[in-house]
Amino acid sequence: MHPNIQITQEGLARLQSELKQLTDVKRPQMVDRLSAARAMGDLSENNDFVQAKEELSFIDGRIAELEEVVRHSVVVRKKAGSIVVLGSRVTVMDREQHVYHVVGEWEADPTKKMISHKSPLGIALMGKKVGDEVEVEAPAGKIVYSISKIE
Repeated sequence: MHPNIQITQEGLARLQSELKQLTDVKRPQMVDRLSAARAMGDLSENNDFVQAKEELSFIDGRIAELEEVVRHSVVVRKKAGSIVVLGSRVTVMDREQHVYHVVGEWEADPTKKMISHKSPLGIALMGKKVGDEVEVEAPAGKIVYSISKIE
């Protein structure tokens, strides 16, 4: 039995889109490439065959992984409120202003300021309200954030 995976509706849609792209487009292309490489003859020295086989294996592994995540995903519906929950967009201040979107682990992307609710900052923010301060241990030392807005 797998634990449920909390995710936002947008995050689930992105994972489902990736899964569809892999199963409907990329995997069939790779199977065709593998067949073409196999038809070239001697497989022991056929670099394209070996590479296509490895890429197909990677795609199959990613498909299996995404199918499991989608199967066990529970969409968390953000409730309008005054505390930080999964799905909240939180504006915080340290030396400058930052806006973070608190999301499930499978949709986190720090480069887009989408942080997992299980990351150190996500854990610190969950359940807090406007005006609260949270302290997070970072590689550069402790950072104190003040919550100024929750959407």
